[in-house]
Amino acid sequence: MDVFRYIAEAKIKQAIHQGEFDHLPGAGKPLELEDLSAVLEELRAGYILLKNAGVLPEEMSLKNEIISLRKLIDCCYDEGEKSSLHVKLNEKLLRFNMLMENRQVSSSVLQCYKNKVLERFGR
Repeated sequence: MDVFRYIAEAKIKQAIHQGEFDHLPGAGKPLELEDLSAVLEELRAGYILLKNAGVLPEEMSLKNEIISLRKLIDCCYDEGEKSSLHVKLNEKLLRFNMLMENRQVSSSVLQCYKNKVLERFGR
């Protein structure tokens, strides 16, 4: 592996010397690190992959829709339209709450399973 590391380092140094990294997006700026502490540790890699692919998890898109619906309701003057927006908002809130409840259940089940495995192996 040392040969491959040497070759890789040489190629990187050559690219730096030729200025191939000078005009990359974000060059010279600090990295924007996200706080993923609210995401379960076992889901973080998946969230990062989805984000880099431009795909939002369902609960995040629901949160965005809920925020948009609330803003629309605040700006709406037509009572009929406002009523239909409230119905949509309630549907989104119900779906979001169901997703979050399922996540908590699966998380507690996973933790219980993990504890039993650790007990079994005497840790």
